[in-house]
Order: sequence, then C-alpha cells, then structure tokens
Amino acid sequence: MQRLALPIASLALFAVAGCATAYEDSSDQVGSATLSDRSGNDVGMARLYAQDGEVTVSVDFTGLSAGTHAVHLHMTGDCSAPDFTSAGGHLNPSGNEHGTLNPQGAHLGDLPNVEISTAGMGTMSHTLSGQSTMVLPQIFDADGTALVVHEGADDYRTDPAGAAGSRVACGVFSRM
Repeated sequence: MQRLALPIASLALFAVAGCATAYEDSSDQVGSATLSDRSGNDVGMARLYAQDGEVTVSVDFTGLSAGTHAVHLHMTGDCSAPDFTSAGGHLNPSGNEHGTLNPQGAHLGDLPNVEISTAGMGTMSHTLSGQSTMVLPQIFDADGTALVVHEGADDYRTDPAGAAGSRVACGVFSRM
C-alpha cells in the first residue's frame, strides 16, 4: 500500500498543477515566482495575471506542512536571508494598517490564507485591490516584490503582519 502513496501523490500534484481557471485561460500572465522553503526545496509556483485592468495572484503549493498558512506580498524581491526577512515588510504603498478586517487596512500585500492538505498541497487565488496600471508598477519596482508564506494563519487584523508567525517559504516575482 505504501508503494502506491508516492505515485498517487505525484498524480494528484500533476492534476492540481495542470488545472487552470477560466480567468487564467483568458488573461495574460505578467509575472511568476518559484517559491522555496528554508531548505531550498521548491514548494510552489505563484503567477500574476492581468485582465480588464485587474491583477490576480494565483498560487499552487506543494510540499508545505499541513494546516492554514498566511500568504503575503512583501515589499522587497529578496529571499536571500535564511528566515526570509530580507523580503522586508508587506507591500503597502498606501501606508495602510494590516488586515482585511482592520478598519484602517488593508495592505496591497494582504492575501487570503491558504489551507494546505495533509499531502502538502493547496491553491489560492486573489484579485489585488487597485487597477493594474497602479498595481503592476508597485510589484515590478526597482527592488521587486516577494511572495512569502508564513507558518500560521493570518488573523486579518493585527498590524503589521496578522500574527502569522515566522516565514517558511519565499519567492521573487519576475516579469514575463
């Protein structure tokens, strides 16, 4: 039975990675980031799509620990520090407080939590606030932008980072 677990998990990963939403099929991919964990293992792929003046972040995760994890856009495209603190704080060009439930929020970089299965897989997709003509220059500015996964869930209100815990994965967006 255990010999079947790896092939089945591989097929499931292939099926998830091969799925594209109708939005993704009809929009332009404008950027991507490969996510790595602290050991350097690839644990996901983030893609940026633009359509009708909107920007959507879509992420496929593989190999993360099971449970709920916060996902954020961080203001510096640098994942070189072992704890990913080189990515800086959340992408927040408007100077808001953190969290979609915070009356003074939210950051541009505040994204929904992702639920990772016991097989280490999950997906999330979120349309960013603002028009693409304003959002994309923030993401692709001189120092870039990173997508960071945290060890715990975001509470969507605690400033500055949602009490989500340490950073467990990071990837830097590059323009397509």
